[in-house]
Amino acid sequence: MTTGKNGLTYADAGVDIDAGNALIDRIKPAAKKTARPGVMAGLGGFGALFDLKGAGYTDPILVAATDGVGTKLRIAIDTGNVDTIGIDLVAMCVNDLVCQGAEPLFFLDYFATGKLDLDEATAIINGIAKGCELSGCALIGGETAEMPGMYSEGDFDLAGFAVGAMERGADLPAGVVEGDVLLGLASDGVHSNGYSLVRKVVELSGLGWADANPFGDGTLGEALLAPTRLYVKQCLAAVRAGNTHALAHITGGGLTENLPRVLPEGLGAEIDLNSWELPPVFKWLATTAGMAESELLKTFNAGVGMMLAVDAATADDTIALLEAEGETVYRMGTVTKGEGVSYTGSLL
Repeated sequence: MTTGKNGLTYADAGVDIDAGNALIDRIKPAAKKTARPGVMAGLGGFGALFDLKGAGYTDPILVAATDGVGTKLRIAIDTGNVDTIGIDLVAMCVNDLVCQGAEPLFFLDYFATGKLDLDEATAIINGIAKGCELSGCALIGGETAEMPGMYSEGDFDLAGFAVGAMERGADLPAGVVEGDVLLGLASDGVHSNGYSLVRKVVELSGLGWADANPFGDGTLGEALLAPTRLYVKQCLAAVRAGNTHALAHITGGGLTENLPRVLPEGLGAEIDLNSWELPPVFKWLATTAGMAESELLKTFNAGVGMMLAVDAATADDTIALLEAEGETVYRMGTVTKGEGVSYTGSLL
C-alpha cells in the first residue's frame, strides 16, 4: 500500500462513520430490552434473523407494515423534544398490524439526517425501542443515514417497518355481520395524523410551541407531541378471547374513512356521536379553525384511536376485558346494512 497525500476524507464531506458506530453502541442496551422469543441476531450484522418456530408459530402467515409520523416531525424538530417521536413511529406500524389479527414480531427503523447529532439520535432511537418494548416486538435492526446536503440543519426523517405473524386462517376482518357492536378505544390525543392541518391551526391562533397550552397543562408543543397510543397487547387479548370480528386503526381519514375499510361489501355503520366526549385538544382545533364536524371526523381520530366490531352477545365481556387491560372503552354503535358511516348526535 502506497502512502499518498492527506486528501479529503469522508468526514470532510460531512459523514462521520465513527459517530454512526458510537450510536449503535449507545442504543444496544435499549434494543436488548426488546428481545423476545424468535430473535436470533440483531444489531450490527448485514441483516437480522428471526425464527418463527422459536416464536411459537406452527403454520404462520407473515404480515408487514410500513409508515412514518408525518409532519408531527416538524414540531419535534422545532421544539427539540424528540424523546417520544419514536413511540409514534412504532405505533403507526404495529397498530396497523394488529388490525390484520397479527402479533408484531420485529421492527426496523430508518433514520436520515444531514448531520448526525449523537444525543438527539440516541433519544429518538431509545423512543423507538420503548415503543417496541410496550408492544412486545423486537427492535432487530435499522439504518442510520447521514446525508449532508439532503436535509437542512437540524432536520431529520423517520420511517418504520414492522413484521408480524398469525396462524393460517386467523386473519381479520372475519365474520363481520349486521348487528355487531362497535367499540371505540380512547386515543391519547391527535396521535400522528392531520398535523399539516394542526400546524396551520396553530399558525392561525398566533401561538408558538413554547406558549401555554390553551386546552390543558404544559406548553402547546408538549401537548401536541403526546405520543400515539399503542393498542397491540390489549387488542390481541380481545382477539384471542374470541368474538372480535374486525379492528380499525383510526388514522388519516378519521372515523369516516377507516372503519369502512374493515366492513364487508353491503355493510356500513351507525355511530352515536354522543357515546363519548370530544377531548379538549379537538375542541380547541375545531373552534380555532371554525371546522365543520364532518371535517373533524374525516381528518382526526376525534378521541377514538382504535375501533372493534364484536359479537353483540359477548360485547359486555369484551368491554370488561379491554377495561381490565387499561383501556377506556366506548360503546359507539352497530354494524348496519348499507355502505359507509352514518352519524347520530353531535360532538361539537
